[in-house]
Amino acid sequence: MKQKIEEVIDAIRPNLQADGGDIELVEVTDDGTVKVRLQGACRGCPGAAMTLKMGVERLLREKVPEVKAVENLV
Repeated sequence: MKQKIEEVIDAIRPNLQADGGDIELVEVTDDGTVKVRLQGACRGCPGAAMTLKMGVERLLREKVPEVKAVENLV
């Protein structure tokens, strides 16, 4: 499952980098929670929560059904 998650994050990364941000996969828990760390411009961006839920989490849950939630570690 972690390999699939990394592939999806690698596909998302260029979009975040285009806006000066990035994303790092920190952990995948046994219950399907994906913990990431938004970096660069994404870290302080007011739209980061929306990007995380409507972008990253939506795509991960679509491509990797075992994913239950995505959390940003600050």
